Formats: sequence, structure tokens, C-alpha cells
Amino acid sequence: MDVAQLGVMIPIIALMIPIVAIWTKHQQKMAEMQVGAAAEQTAEKAAQYVGQIQRLEDRVQVLERIVTDRGYDIATQIEALRDTRRVNERDAGVPLGLDKKERV
Repeated sequence: MDVAQLGVMIPIIALMIPIVAIWTKHQQKMAEMQVGAAAEQTAEKAAQYVGQIQRLEDRVQVLERIVTDRGYDIATQIEALRDTRRVNERDAGVPLGLDKKERV
């Protein structure tokens, strides 16, 4: 390498150092912004899941209340639906008046 080439390379290298430093700093800022955006999205999803879980817990509480408050009654109603003869024997059915003979 002769002196003329060395004289040209030194200013080029001197200018490249700040350019690389600026580019590296920019890349770091971009990475931080991406991490921040991902964290924000995760927080939003977590908030949505909390709301959904709360609604589900409320529904389960209502179902538990229904089952515990009327548990025995529901069991007898289910058995009555399984065996329609039992419904007729207990006179629990309501006549609907759908007989073809009664049409006017």
C-alpha cells in the first residue's frame, strides 16, 4: 500500500466510525420500541383475559347458586322428564289443549 492510498483510507475510516455508531444506536432504539410494543400488546391481552375470566367466574357462581338452591327440585324434574308416566301420576303436567277433537 502506498502513501496515497493510505491517505485516502484514513479519512474514509474516520467517517465510517460515527456512521456505524449512529446506525447501531438507531438499531438499539428500534429494538427497544419493538419490545415496548410487544409488552403493551401482552398487557392488553392480559386485561382482556382477566375480564373474560371474571365473567366466567360470575357465570359459574350463578350456576352454583341455581344448583344448590334448587338442586333437589331439579333432580326430580329431570327424573320426571325421563319418565313421562311419573309426571302424569303426580299431576304435574299442564294440559295444552292440543287435542284434534276440541278444535272449533
